[in-house]
Amino acid sequence: MSVDAHHHVWDLSVRDQDWIRGPELQPLRRNFTLDDLAPEARAAGVDRTVLVQTVTVPEETPEFLALAAGHDLVAGVVGWTDLTRPDVADELARLRELPGGHHLKGVRHQVQGEPDPRWLLRPDVHRGLAAVADAGLAYDLVVLPHQLPACAKAAADHPGLTFVLDHLGKPPIASGTREPWATAVRALAALPNTVCKLSGMVTEADHAHWTVHDLRPYADTVLEAFGPARLMFGSDWPVCTLAATYAEVLSTAGRLTQELSPDERTLLFETTAARVYDL
Repeated sequence: MSVDAHHHVWDLSVRDQDWIRGPELQPLRRNFTLDDLAPEARAAGVDRTVLVQTVTVPEETPEFLALAAGHDLVAGVVGWTDLTRPDVADELARLRELPGGHHLKGVRHQVQGEPDPRWLLRPDVHRGLAAVADAGLAYDLVVLPHQLPACAKAAADHPGLTFVLDHLGKPPIASGTREPWATAVRALAALPNTVCKLSGMVTEADHAHWTVHDLRPYADTVLEAFGPARLMFGSDWPVCTLAATYAEVLSTAGRLTQELSPDERTLLFETTAARVYDL
């Protein structure tokens, strides 16, 4: 069985997903629930998942923890809290006391939306990252390529914190451009406390016309840089449905890693995620 280390759910009747704007994202403007995901995941051989935050509001993480407590598919939650708040350590402790709080495995912030490319290096954020490390949680990086140098500096400054790069750092796959992304991602991977998710590639490619050939140079770059012991598969469902079905995303990841040994594939599709997120 496999672990899907990155997916989302949302209910638009509870709150809007304000990032879903424009005609290209219109197919995502509906509810996506665990009951929608579960049959697809299990049909694909996935028996554990990591549910990841979508919006920067404090109410979402407790909701996700409660969902995890009530559904045997979700083994871990990467939530959100304001890293800049002075009492962030207390807030992380409070979240862990909530129903399902033991499912909290990591924290994420939408750094990709921050105008300051060095946001991760701000003193208040530095203090927040230290609190995440002290809590024994991982920190997910959702960033754009120009923000990768700050990620590397933050990882160097917090050697006791595991940084998990979501979606390969969002390389411009649709354009076929690899630099400066490739150099920056290798610099991040040179730090031992960094891990990368093999996720989000199909939505960085041409949604209607992507091929495995288009994705391969980017997958090969992170495979070489991180190695299977620091890579984990993530579907990025339901965002992936803009370009591919759940089964297609998983089968594509399999084709991109078909040269790996069986043990290496087990690392990428199960063991790394279980270790990093303590599933």
